[in-house]
Amino acid sequence: MTAIDPGSRPGEQAGSITDPVTYGAGGFDDHRPPDAALLGDCVHCGFCLPTCPTYVLWGEEMDSPRGRLYLMKEGLEGAPLDGAMVEHWDNCLGCMSCVTACPSGVRYDTLIEQTRAQVERVHDRPAKDRALRALIFALFPHPRLLKTLRGPLRALQRTGLDRRLRKTGLLDRLAPHLAAMERLTPPLAPTERLPERIPAVGERRTTVGLITGCVQGAFFPEVNAATARVLAAEGCDVVVPPHQSCCGALSVHNGREEEAQRYARRVIDTFERAGVERVVINAAGCGSTLKDYARLLSDDPVYAERAVRFQERVLDIAELLDDLGPRAQRHPLPLTVAYHDACHLAHAQGVREQPRRLLAGIPGLELREIADPELCCGSAGIYNILHPEAAGELGERKAATIVDTGAEVLVTANPGCLLQVTSAIAARGHSMGMAHLVEVLDASIHGLAPDRLRSARSTTPA
Repeated sequence: MTAIDPGSRPGEQAGSITDPVTYGAGGFDDHRPPDAALLGDCVHCGFCLPTCPTYVLWGEEMDSPRGRLYLMKEGLEGAPLDGAMVEHWDNCLGCMSCVTACPSGVRYDTLIEQTRAQVERVHDRPAKDRALRALIFALFPHPRLLKTLRGPLRALQRTGLDRRLRKTGLLDRLAPHLAAMERLTPPLAPTERLPERIPAVGERRTTVGLITGCVQGAFFPEVNAATARVLAAEGCDVVVPPHQSCCGALSVHNGREEEAQRYARRVIDTFERAGVERVVINAAGCGSTLKDYARLLSDDPVYAERAVRFQERVLDIAELLDDLGPRAQRHPLPLTVAYHDACHLAHAQGVREQPRRLLAGIPGLELREIADPELCCGSAGIYNILHPEAAGELGERKAATIVDTGAEVLVTANPGCLLQVTSAIAARGHSMGMAHLVEVLDASIHGLAPDRLRSARSTTPA
């Protein structure tokens, strides 16, 4: 049997994953192991390497997409899923930049999710790792619990205790993962409760259901409020079902398959009852999962077809607004903005031009592009909590390219990116406004002063 030489370079005649081989379940169990046919699409060309964040950081072949595919192949051939092998899969951010770069169309996104689900079932993680992951998943997929934490967190911020604790460095020394969570917490403003139905302004064009999200709903409720206002201004009846559950994105991306399926069923039930024509999401990581429910629930006899129908109605907010075309007047917004492509919007969903067209339609606004846009900022769901050092390095790289644009405001379309980039730019001591795409559109449609965006979530350290 021919194996890949991990040290060979693109173009060299090393063994390839495409070599014929008979796969067995091996180190994996028999429930959806990494698809051997999809692994066979990799020709070991190396085009993925310069787009992979961890390969760029460390230059380690096994921390590149093709190296991780090689390890999947070993698992299928019977290699045990030991800690060394699992570490390389854990190091992956799941940014899917390699999917965009691959000329052979390798579905690395599907393969890494299949592999991570196997890891969570088959591999016995160290107790410390299990405890950290248990804490994360006891908190972040639960919107009500996150909202309950807003009160204590706001109190810390108002008294300045959070900043004083940060300056001591004590939390970094004792609990670096908790320190990473604390640094990422944004300034918390009073919440704005959305009604269950917001009528369209003028003639109704469509009825949309708004997914409010977990982190988005708890830490960026103003983004949801801006989303509803923009949709209504563009002629949409907006339905906001109460008591929404997590969509399952964090669970999917971290191999918690059964948990993700439970969340997916609840979301489908909720929005079927809502009777909407389309379902809108304003968080890129959530959107990529919502659009993949058909695969997630493909074995479910009750939900498989319903998942297909649901998935077909899901649109990112930028897609929907771009499809509808502008109806509400755009007021001038003299502002320079840099647009950051969220990985799960650009790479997983292929939504790149729509946000830029929406920004270009605002009079007076100047859009500046960021260098190396394909490289992840280091957020990647909960990656910046599980791997704070690597995420910090990637955040520093992204912050440098953003600051180099000279823009006044950084615009993106994902709450995780907003948290990560705000923290990284603040660490540089640079002052810059941070905004979601819909907040910029909202400011233009409703004639708000550009200073509101320049000061929004300002990165100036307190």
